[in-house]
Amino acid sequence: MRTLARLASPGARSLERGLAPAVASGALAGIAVVVQAGLLSQVVDAAFLGRAPLGSLTPILLALGAVAILRAGLVWLQEVLAQRLSGRLRLDVRDRLVRRLLALGPRFASGERTGEIANTLLGGVESLDAYLAQYLPQVVLAGIVPALVLAAVLWSDPLSALVLLLTFPLVPLFVWLIGSAAEARTRRQWVTLSRLAARFQDALSGLATLRAFGRVDDEADALEQGNERHRALTMEVLRLAFVSALVLEALAMLGTAVVAVEVGLRLLYARIEFREALFVLVLAPEFYRPLRALGAAFHAGMAGREAAARMAEIVEAEGELAAPAVLAGAPVAAPVVLPPASRPPRLRFESVRVSYDAGRTRALDDFTLEVPAGGTLALVGPTGAGKTTAAHLLLRFLEPDAGRVLVDDIPLASLTPEEWRRRVAWVPQHPRLFHGTLRENLLLGQPEASEVAIGRALELAHLEELVRELPRGLETPVGEGGERFSGGEAQRVALARAFLKDAPVLVLDEPTAQLDLATEARVVEAVERLCRGKTVLLVAHRLTTVAAAARVALVSHGRVIEEGAPASLATSGSVYPRLVAAWRGKP
Repeated sequence: MRTLARLASPGARSLERGLAPAVASGALAGIAVVVQAGLLSQVVDAAFLGRAPLGSLTPILLALGAVAILRAGLVWLQEVLAQRLSGRLRLDVRDRLVRRLLALGPRFASGERTGEIANTLLGGVESLDAYLAQYLPQVVLAGIVPALVLAAVLWSDPLSALVLLLTFPLVPLFVWLIGSAAEARTRRQWVTLSRLAARFQDALSGLATLRAFGRVDDEADALEQGNERHRALTMEVLRLAFVSALVLEALAMLGTAVVAVEVGLRLLYARIEFREALFVLVLAPEFYRPLRALGAAFHAGMAGREAAARMAEIVEAEGELAAPAVLAGAPVAAPVVLPPASRPPRLRFESVRVSYDAGRTRALDDFTLEVPAGGTLALVGPTGAGKTTAAHLLLRFLEPDAGRVLVDDIPLASLTPEEWRRRVAWVPQHPRLFHGTLRENLLLGQPEASEVAIGRALELAHLEELVRELPRGLETPVGEGGERFSGGEAQRVALARAFLKDAPVLVLDEPTAQLDLATEARVVEAVERLCRGKTVLLVAHRLTTVAAAARVALVSHGRVIEEGAPASLATSGSVYPRLVAAWRGKP
């Protein structure tokens, strides 16, 4: 229950308060059971033993029928209230999970498997239904209703109440013993299902690669083996559920039989009145009924418990932070006033350190760099030098472990990611096109852009000819992951997005990497035009891209080892000439 409380958003209704109406309805149904048993024993005693004429029993019979209807209505109301609570909380949990995943950013997502996350958001959240609607209310009712029945029996026959009290601990004991064995198997079942979903998603995403290498049948066999493991674990869990149900029914039957025997013997020797004996016999099965229902709901809700634990990991995972001022215990800073959005800012990295894998791998170490206002600076260096990490810091995908990033002497961490990203345009090396139309993909950064602005962006990115050739123009669907477009065409769509957003800060990750030579020349010219009057951080892998930068910073092992204008770095003692020679294919 504490896990679910951690999952619900702070603004959502608390779980305890949400359960209260359903539990209250169940408790009132328990009281109705006691009243019904009392009326029934009174009617039978009076009718069969001739203690009263049948005509005088009409009011009692009507009351008995009314109580029976009331009990049925309370049971129905309990289920309705529990289902409404389950639906409301599942919507809230799913909404919070989606928002949290988006807030965690690409650093978290890159370490997870898409299929497993999708299984958690869909099947995992749905598995909470049995846990919320059946198990949690039954946990409380398993304590309340037996207590009410025991109090009524104690008032009528203390000896029978003692028998019920002595047999009561056996039921939760066996529930705990069998449940502890089923819990480990349920956890393995959930992990197996998540891995199977992840592998299936991977197989669909990489179907072209599997076909190209002739591994489709092998992957199908692997999926079949995973499915068989999941089936075997599911059958183990079901076997335990059936065994526990059998044990609970046997214990309840044994307890009821013991009460029936001792009541029958005392009735035989006239040690108890018939009315009290019937009252006890009617209530004895009702004493065990909530415990049997709890045992059944325990197995139904166990998958929801395992899914909730995984969801709690996602909600509490470390990721993007809105600003240090909103962290627990941090002082509230004064409002930060940014310069006008039309003016490009100066960017500065001051002794920044970023580590991965819990500090074992350092991507940046004492990284210090300045990008002048309205200038273009290219980051060059070998793979793994830290260039992309620096770009991700500027995009607020990461937070530095030490040091800081400044925007016109304002700490970047003091701004919310949303506030800052409105001033940044990003062109990644491998742009992502989302399922939808080409227009929808272009308008990601500027949803209110006019047709004139869209046409201008298409012209600057050299996309107007491609759009004219498409069957439906801008309304053409791009397909899953942009499958209808080549890598170079997707790159130009990303450039058109940046042109359309017209942000004062640009982060470019080799925007010409996937273009042919003819298109590259036109796009390089467009990029130079795009960079005018903007502050640009350019991650460069090709010589033609570096030529567009006014300054170059050579990065190695997370540090800036050289910086300056390309001409000033063209000396025999610099690493830069060797990089140029390597780019040109010279020894």
